Amino acid sequence: MTPLIKYIPQGTKFDFIGKRAFALLLSGLLLLVSVGSLGLQGLTFGIDFAGGILLEARTPGPANLSDIRGQLGGLNLGDVSVTTFGNDGRDVAIRIGIQEGGDEAQTAALNRVRETLGTDMEYRRVEVVGPKVGDELVRDGALAIGLSLLAIAVYIWFRFEWQFAVSGLLALVHDIIVTLGLFSVFQLSFDLTTVAALLTIAGYSINDTVVAYDRIRENLRRYKKMDLPELINRSLNEVLSRTMLTSGTTLLAVLALFIFGGDVLRGFSLALIWGIVIGTYSSVFVAVPVLLYLDLRRDEEDDVADADKEAAPEKP
Repeated sequence: MTPLIKYIPQGTKFDFIGKRAFALLLSGLLLLVSVGSLGLQGLTFGIDFAGGILLEARTPGPANLSDIRGQLGGLNLGDVSVTTFGNDGRDVAIRIGIQEGGDEAQTAALNRVRETLGTDMEYRRVEVVGPKVGDELVRDGALAIGLSLLAIAVYIWFRFEWQFAVSGLLALVHDIIVTLGLFSVFQLSFDLTTVAALLTIAGYSINDTVVAYDRIRENLRRYKKMDLPELINRSLNEVLSRTMLTSGTTLLAVLALFIFGGDVLRGFSLALIWGIVIGTYSSVFVAVPVLLYLDLRRDEEDDVADADKEAAPEKP
């Protein structure tokens, strides 16, 4: 059997840098739409942030969602969402919006729901989140994302040069804002699992970027007389097969999670799918091309290459 890697083209000569103007225009458009949507309609916070009640229960037989919605609709508890998850149709997730009156009102609403659904239900998860706790989680989630981006930028600065740190940070901020924009535009539920997905996206994206940076730094020392755009193109083409394999296999795993993971993991897996796509794109078309605008220079102390080495064929 022929290995899969045989089908990945080797020695490609794609002109990534030549497409940078179109790519930056596309990124600008995505950022504009994302920021505009975040400013106009914001995010649809889940119970983790907005507060409310979440119950996960198992019914004796296949769940009748319309019947459950009808029973809970008569309680006048505001927005009520009832969905199924799992493979046998017996697991039900019930989400109820925040109730006015503080923690006591949330507890009273929870008791009314249990009384209405009866004792046949097996309650496997019950969460009550007050508005104060939700505000704290929003603040802590934003702080976690901000500190992670800062830590990544500091790491890149120490490992490479400041130009790499700045361009890598810009790419990460691009990925985070565009992912938030996706959830804002389509008004998808934004909860703690989505914050976890954002942190995962940041780690995944910078991993791809560091691989490209490593090859660029190596080639800067190897090809002293090569024009910088040509050198960057060469570096990106050299790591292209690795990027395709990593992104492709990761995407397959996350797609399986999206299809079979149920409603509970739907937002998390959707954010990861989008993050893998946009993170791979930003590593190639944002993080690397920005280096051209930051006065990236070769280190004269590492001038150990000569014309013969420049002309030497690249090792497979």
